[in-house]
Amino acid sequence: MEFVHDSLGQRVRFGTSGAAAALASEVAERDAKRVMVIAAPAEQELAERITTGLPVALSYQEVVMHVPVEVADRARHAAQGADADLVFSIGGGSTTGLAKAVALTSGLPIIAVPTTYAGSEATPVWGLTEGSTKTTGVDPRVLPKTVVYDAALTLSLPVELSVASGLNAMAHCIDSLWAPRADPINAALATEGIRALAAGLPAVVREPRALAGREQLLYAAYLSATAFASAGSGLHHKICHLLGGRFDLPHAQTHAIVLPYVLALNGAAAPEASARIAGALAAAEALDGLWSLYEALAAPRALADYGLPRTGIPEAARALVELVPPGNPRAVGEVDLLKLLEAAWAGTDPREFRAELNR
Repeated sequence: MEFVHDSLGQRVRFGTSGAAAALASEVAERDAKRVMVIAAPAEQELAERITTGLPVALSYQEVVMHVPVEVADRARHAAQGADADLVFSIGGGSTTGLAKAVALTSGLPIIAVPTTYAGSEATPVWGLTEGSTKTTGVDPRVLPKTVVYDAALTLSLPVELSVASGLNAMAHCIDSLWAPRADPINAALATEGIRALAAGLPAVVREPRALAGREQLLYAAYLSATAFASAGSGLHHKICHLLGGRFDLPHAQTHAIVLPYVLALNGAAAPEASARIAGALAAAEALDGLWSLYEALAAPRALADYGLPRTGIPEAARALVELVPPGNPRAVGEVDLLKLLEAAWAGTDPREFRAELNR
């Protein structure tokens, strides 16, 4: 066994109903005087509640999916105008992404308070969209200094979105098993993340107001993002980032839908990863186990339902050929990608897609 693994320097505060106290402690410890709070309009009441009494200099609400560069520029100017010395991001992945855009050019520290299971809070990965092109990068300045996980803050997330967001975390885990910098530590984190998601997601569907399942999902979101941050972007993320930026598709649902097809494509060529996935799902075979979970959760199924035009598929497949990571478990060409996107567009059973690939 031989590998190189980098661990990120980040504090995690995990505790249900403890967000307000955690934020106050962070402000005091950092002696912050002028806090910029980034929260979308839907999160404003929550943000105000957990920041009451803190030195909030600016409440910023313009949060847009995929972080368009013009939105990022306006947020950066606002932070500078407010003379902010600390940024709170309170919300989902788009909110965290906007805070990262501010930190990328200003160096301001971020305290992230996730209200979904996106995982962006635990990575140094940033993403900006210009026109129809989404660009991502890695920079230590954008890694939040502290993450405050509070399951009570996720209770307002509807079950349907909870499922999509949790399966986005599942995609982080599975892609980390064959990503460019995959290693045994990433695999251990990802495997435990899959197990926790497989336990937490059905629990949230059964009892949306119960906290135990949502705690499992937050725990898994952190594990999945930590594994992904170290392992890098595998084939799944390359596909979803291109689709999201080019066609303005919703982030979590896109990741949830594409994942089974990438597993169907790569699984046979990655037997160790497949065995880990199957074991974490308590299934005899990885894809069967994942798809059974999807069916139990009534998970998002077809990209056609979320705005992907079928006419755009050939163009996307051609563009993706250049993005396939060189260490992907199996060689992937344009025909494979075209078949994958067609299957994901239609919501075909991924086992049928796998059988077609093997014919």
